[in-house]
Formats: sequence, C-alpha cells, structure tokens
Amino acid sequence: MAGETTVTVVGNLTGDPELRFTPAGSAVANFTVASTPRLFDRESGAWRDGDPLFLRCSLWREYAENVAESLVRGSRVIVQGRLRQRSYDTKEGERRTVVELGVEEIGPALRYATAKVTKASRATGVEGSSSWIPEPVAVGDPPF
Repeated sequence: MAGETTVTVVGNLTGDPELRFTPAGSAVANFTVASTPRLFDRESGAWRDGDPLFLRCSLWREYAENVAESLVRGSRVIVQGRLRQRSYDTKEGERRTVVELGVEEIGPALRYATAKVTKASRATGVEGSSSWIPEPVAVGDPPF
C-alpha cells in the first residue's frame, strides 16, 4: 500500500519466538529483534557499539509456526516488514502507543553462520485456508 513504511533490520533475537493461537485457531508469533550499529571511533581507532534498537515483531499463521520452529534466542536474522503504530490502554487506564514491525520476510543472517533450509509441509486443517504443501513439480523440460 502507498504510504506504508517498509524497513529491513539486521539483528539478534532477544528471546525465543512466542507462539500462541487465537480463539479462531490462527497462530501468531511475537519476538523482539535487537539491532546494534557498530561505529568507528576515529579518536581511539577502535570500533564501538552504538545505541541498540529493540523492535517488536509479529507474524501469523503457518509463517508464525515456521519461525517458532526455526529460530531461537540469539539467532542473527534479517527481517523485512512494515512498521505499524497502535495504541492501547493499560490496566491502570494509561494510554500507550507502540511501534511494531509486521514481518513480511525473515531469515537467518549468513555472514557468520550457515543454515540448512527445509521446505515446510504442513496443512492448516482450517477449512477455506490454503495448505502449506507445494504443488508437485513435473520432471522433464523446464517450462521456459
């Protein structure tokens, strides 16, 4: 959509993704990514950590389940998504506003690690929703 703010963040998960299910049965995963810039200090000639950014992230359905099964606290990730702002009232009646990242893509950062990707094959079991099972691929000449 026009006017939405899309960002890409590289950082580490501060904890394991929290997976829960709505009353309707949809999975949702929430986690926080900490991104700390490295700055070169010319006076000392050394690198130092800048101020960290802690960004709360969320994603839904099969995507949430895949992330909860694949990533753990400390995982270095690349996250891309849209910033959302929402307000809520606390139990004490105070109004709070938070900025969150609605995740569109996430994966392991491979600069200092390796990963083995396994295609997910899970069915949702919810009528009318798509399953996560890919279509069979015909063997033979490529379609181009």
